[in-house]
Amino acid sequence: MWALLIVTLPTQPSAVRLRIWRALKALGCAALRDGAYLLPAAQAAALDALAEEVRLHGGNASVLALTARDEAQRAEVLALFDRSAAYAGWSTNADALREAFDSLAETEARRRLRVLADALQALQRIDHYPGAAAEQAQAELDALRVALDRHFSPGEPTARPRHGIPRLDARKFQGKRWATRARPWVDRLACAWLIRRFIDPRARFVWLDDPAHAPRDVLGFDYDGARFSHVGARVSFEVLLASFGLEQDAQLRRLGTVVHFLDVGGIPVPQAAGLEAVLAGLHELHADDDALLQATCSVFDALHAAPGAAA
Repeated sequence: MWALLIVTLPTQPSAVRLRIWRALKALGCAALRDGAYLLPAAQAAALDALAEEVRLHGGNASVLALTARDEAQRAEVLALFDRSAAYAGWSTNADALREAFDSLAETEARRRLRVLADALQALQRIDHYPGAAAEQAQAELDALRVALDRHFSPGEPTARPRHGIPRLDARKFQGKRWATRARPWVDRLACAWLIRRFIDPRARFVWLDDPAHAPRDVLGFDYDGARFSHVGARVSFEVLLASFGLEQDAQLRRLGTVVHFLDVGGIPVPQAAGLEAVLAGLHELHADDDALLQATCSVFDALHAAPGAAA
């Protein structure tokens, strides 16, 4: 249930109109239409206070209760509160800071990190229905803190990141058999490409019809019980990046945001729709999973090579 403010603002004084608009924005109200604003029912008191101020200055305002008739209508209302675009803008700024480490003094880098952290906190305060994008942004901030410490204080002991993913030596993972579910889709295909190109060039892949019966001598990825699978907000591709210290590669990191969005949603990425369409076509063309991976590798190679393509 939601609280609905129906308001006609006074034409004068303009300062009152501006104050009300700013207050609506600061509360994170969703606009049902011009003059109709929503908040979760638990925050009705905040709208009551705004309505009273409007009436004191000669405007009209009412606060009503709104209930969805069915799940479809509820989804429509919740979509009005979606903050994915705001998280995408925040993520762009976070990535820009990471890219600027080499050109910044440590004090300036840490100042900018605090600004980013404050901006995320402000966004979280008005995100009344946080979802995958919010979780992803928090994970990005945590990773950025770790990256900043490693950049400016190499060798300095640091607390283990909250994601709890241990750093591994790729030299110990050569010539292995890697296994995942058959008919791989975005995350699994991206993982297999990453393994072959950046972790284990001699990797052999086993496509499992039933992961519960995976051979004991394989390294599993992206299924329940696999050595490498989702951790917190991170999809399997991002877990492999963190595990093998590949997050320093900006293109891999950006590609990870595309894979993340296609696999579990979250912060929107413009290139996602194009990649999804290409992979869907390759899925139709190749019934054999080894052939599918070979074809897919060319796509991911191109995305990784193109400057800014996955940004």
